[in-house]
Amino acid sequence: MKKKTTPYYLIALAVLFCMQSCSTPIEITDTRCENQQNPSGIETSSPLFSWKIVSRERNIYQTAYQIKVADSKQNLADDKELIWDSGKIISGESINIPCADVSLQAATRYYWKVKIWDNRNHESEWSAINTFRMGLLTPQDWHPAQWIALEEIDPKDRIVAGYQLAGNTVTPLEKEPRMPQFRKSFTVDKKVNSATLFISGLGHFELSMNGSKVGENFLDAGWTNYDKTALYVTFDVTGKLNNGENVIGVRLGNGFLHIPRDSTRYRKLLTTFAYPKMIGKLIIEYTDGTKKEIVSDTGWRVTTSPITFSSMYGGEDYDAILEQKGWNRPGFDDRNWQQPVIVSKQIQLAPQIAPPLRVKERFDVQEIIETQPGIYIYDFGQNASGIISLKATGPKGSRITMRPGEYLTHDGFSNQNNSGYPFWYAYTLAGEETESWQPAFTYYGCRYVQVEGAVPAGYPNPYKQPVIEELQLLHTSNNSEAVGTFSCSNTLFNDIYSLIDWSVRSNLASVLTDCPHREKLGWLEVTHLMSSSIAYCYDIKQMYTQMIGNMKNSQLPNGLIPSTSPEYAAFPGDFQDSPEWGSAGVILPWFLYEWYGDVSVLADSYELMKKYTGYLTSRTQDHILYHGLGDWYDLGPHHPGYSQLTSRGLTPTAIYYQDLHIMAQTAQLLGYHEDAIYYRELAEKVKQAFNSKFFNKEKGYYDTGSQTANAMPLYLGLAENTYKESIL
Repeated sequence: MKKKTTPYYLIALAVLFCMQSCSTPIEITDTRCENQQNPSGIETSSPLFSWKIVSRERNIYQTAYQIKVADSKQNLADDKELIWDSGKIISGESINIPCADVSLQAATRYYWKVKIWDNRNHESEWSAINTFRMGLLTPQDWHPAQWIALEEIDPKDRIVAGYQLAGNTVTPLEKEPRMPQFRKSFTVDKKVNSATLFISGLGHFELSMNGSKVGENFLDAGWTNYDKTALYVTFDVTGKLNNGENVIGVRLGNGFLHIPRDSTRYRKLLTTFAYPKMIGKLIIEYTDGTKKEIVSDTGWRVTTSPITFSSMYGGEDYDAILEQKGWNRPGFDDRNWQQPVIVSKQIQLAPQIAPPLRVKERFDVQEIIETQPGIYIYDFGQNASGIISLKATGPKGSRITMRPGEYLTHDGFSNQNNSGYPFWYAYTLAGEETESWQPAFTYYGCRYVQVEGAVPAGYPNPYKQPVIEELQLLHTSNNSEAVGTFSCSNTLFNDIYSLIDWSVRSNLASVLTDCPHREKLGWLEVTHLMSSSIAYCYDIKQMYTQMIGNMKNSQLPNGLIPSTSPEYAAFPGDFQDSPEWGSAGVILPWFLYEWYGDVSVLADSYELMKKYTGYLTSRTQDHILYHGLGDWYDLGPHHPGYSQLTSRGLTPTAIYYQDLHIMAQTAQLLGYHEDAIYYRELAEKVKQAFNSKFFNKEKGYYDTGSQTANAMPLYLGLAENTYKESIL
């Protein structure tokens, strides 16, 4: 009798059924707290949780979730002594879920996990355990840490707000501040469970532990109004500590805290808040449950660092002869160092929530050109924001000068005419075998670097000058996560995308800048005009949220939001007060809500938005605004500047209408119903006034017929449907 066999397709179906029944068909991935993975320095009382769902099946969606939070990993694993248990919540929401009605403690690490249910009654496994650490929430949480410095500024030398320089008619300081380096020695004598360092250094700091740099950040801490707020950064240094003596090392640079008044170097602005200073608190938790705190105070030691010049606009000089070997390591003799000065003025400390700047790419030299005897041009083949990295050998005391530039003069020299000059890096050799250096507290936009005082390796060297073994261009940019790219079969479109992407990346700094060299300022119109374009490529939620914080600090008592934020220089007239710029204070919170679904940003920003819109209303004449920069720098018959092709008043009024429209929606969303009615009615009045003044029914277009005059009403909803085709 013939033996029966099972068809292969039935075997395959059985295997597939077994695979699906033997494992959970839904999984949780990309878990986040406050839009970050395992963040530190959280200060919100209700952190927001988010996650993504993966399934092998089609048409699967979440129908419920449950989140649990504990203050230890073991308690969370065992479901004991939970800080918060949401219970099973019937909801399809998976982003920005608040941890509600919980009292979270400063500097404490919390652990959380989530599980979900789907529309086919599948229940997921619990997610991997995630963490978030709270920051230092109040001034008392920082106690007894103090701001310390090498020296304190004389109040008469402060210039806040600063101003834009006109020529070199500046009274120099009697004594420019010296760049300090601090060290603190302490002992670890028990097994460490965790060690967390909260630190702020102004204008910028570089942190080391036992001789090695902590993290990869560049230009910490972020830019703020230093009379109101300083940002602090949280570092997990558990793996950096050793049994026995340990040393914290900190170097400081000027940043925007102080712009040196040296007339031989470039200075866009004149601003002086203070001299460099720092504050820090290290919390060590031992495995036996005890704690130890190391705080900045007079028990630290400080001296002058080898950085002899530090300027955000003029460059950086470093004298390796002044290095003190081992200064940030155990065993160093610091008896010749001095006790730091306690800086009396206190300012609010807030966490740096924006991603830090980091070195994103390294470019090797593509070509070396000897422009004239002894002057060499290094061409890196890519224009980018960043710094240089130098490796050189040479006699002690020799000085290498490096001048970055975006392009070259007709004579082949580095050209800084349009990017702020003179800017240079200078390195003085200690005379060791091979010396390595890169700037710590400034940056520039360039493709070329002009080198003087040294020769490239392999080139003739009759005068025994220093030899450059290696010179690289390090592209620095904000570390916002890349979330999208573009490519197609058309190389022209790909090249255009690449060009724009490099421009964006080179202006993603602590704020969104207008350029990485001449100004480096946060001109606010860029933030909302480019927001969606950038968000398709980079996750900018954290960066933009911090920029909104800067606008809150910059807002004047009358409600005005200055055109630059932080406002390091009080520009005159329209350059400070332009609705197309200041309206970022209204547009950005709404953008973050629409793009990332976070209503808390709107709630936190409502007063900022309301005060600014009220200020604009106070400036109107028959519902029309006439001040501001307008369609700045359009190309008309005369030199670019104020708008030439679009009448004054059209663009600020159009933006004002957009603000009112956003305010009506925001007020409705937040439950301020009377405000919503007020803004809707006012917006309608502005729309009628705008069309009455600027729209020409006979010609079927707005104002002069310029692209701006017609595009803005179409985009912002000011145009009547009847005329949209002719306007377009």
